[in-house]
Amino acid sequence: MDWIYLDNNATTQPAPEVVEAMAGVHESLWANPSSVHRFGQLVRHRVELARAAVAKLIGCRDREVVFTSGGTESNNLALRGVLGVSAAPGSRRSGSLRPGVLITTKIEHTAIREPAEDIADAGVKLVHVPVDRDGRVDPDRFAPTLAEHATKDGRTLVSIQWANNETGVIQPIDRLVALCREYQHSSGIRVIFHCDATQAVGKVPVDVKQAGVDLLTLSAHKFHGPKGVGVLYIRSGVRVRAQQRGGPQERELRGGTENTAAIIGLGVGADLARRFLEDRDQIDRLAAMRDRFEAAILDALPDTQVHSRTAANGRLWTTSNLGFPRLEAEAILLALSEKGVCASAGAACSSGSLDPSPVLLAMGVPEPVAHGSVRFSIGRFSTEDQIDQAITIVPQVVRKLRTTLPVQV
Repeated sequence: MDWIYLDNNATTQPAPEVVEAMAGVHESLWANPSSVHRFGQLVRHRVELARAAVAKLIGCRDREVVFTSGGTESNNLALRGVLGVSAAPGSRRSGSLRPGVLITTKIEHTAIREPAEDIADAGVKLVHVPVDRDGRVDPDRFAPTLAEHATKDGRTLVSIQWANNETGVIQPIDRLVALCREYQHSSGIRVIFHCDATQAVGKVPVDVKQAGVDLLTLSAHKFHGPKGVGVLYIRSGVRVRAQQRGGPQERELRGGTENTAAIIGLGVGADLARRFLEDRDQIDRLAAMRDRFEAAILDALPDTQVHSRTAANGRLWTTSNLGFPRLEAEAILLALSEKGVCASAGAACSSGSLDPSPVLLAMGVPEPVAHGSVRFSIGRFSTEDQIDQAITIVPQVVRKLRTTLPVQV
């Protein structure tokens, strides 16, 4: 079956250049990069070239790039490393637990939401900033939340995603960081800002220096790189406690022999992403493809809801989250899959049915619509023919399900 792949927010097809580079590592660059012999140091050189490529993509210094196993580990390292256990400067022993505050939202990826809950159970104060109906954090509501909850007694960490994985809504990160700096200047309370940019890097320009963030997460497989490798950007001067001991790798923040094939593949993917972002015509073409898909579905099924369509900062060109009232997303996804269309919903399957997405519920989307919401996401390799086929198949599936499996409301 020729798949109509519209699930690029879940993962992207590795670019041919990435596959070729990784195969070359397995064939001839398989030495341990920590070895002192020339073979090992040849591999180390390639790892450092990959680090430089990532740094160039997000606008930071090479030494501020820490390789991890992916976005989930990077997010956990950021949250736990800043708020979990403190250590005296230069000490390798753990200190005592300190009170702290984590300010975040209810629309974050589960790789933020779940460790945030664990951290709260350990005694850190967890505060959620509300979002509007488009899923956007309002700076005018963020500022008083920060002033009310930031603490002098421990660390204050803000963690807000750059772009949402379900709706594609882009947050006003520059403004939110500026508010943190203004508050820090006026109060003397330091605020550390982490941004989960897993869905944004490689799709829209991300410059950590311009944005002013202290920590930032990215994952290679979201922009046509390999799975199993990611990055936590840590601004120089920000202290993060290692969560994985076992060696001096990655500035002693992530012990263990490096996954060199994936890291080198990430470097290639970062170079390709940087060139892609310089091609405004290609981005506009892909955005128009997404818009054409939405317009056609709305024309065929007028009661469809396009989530975050009016967001003030816009959406990722990749993402279209459509709500089909009175249906279950699981049934839609299974029916689409039978016709070769790959899409997804925002919530995990539980007890044979999909729970409504907590992201959509936090945005105030009614449950009958949230239950029937499906995310379609395109990528750099998506084609007009795939969109044409989806435009035909999606309305057929929805109409058929409405005659056989409607949700009782």
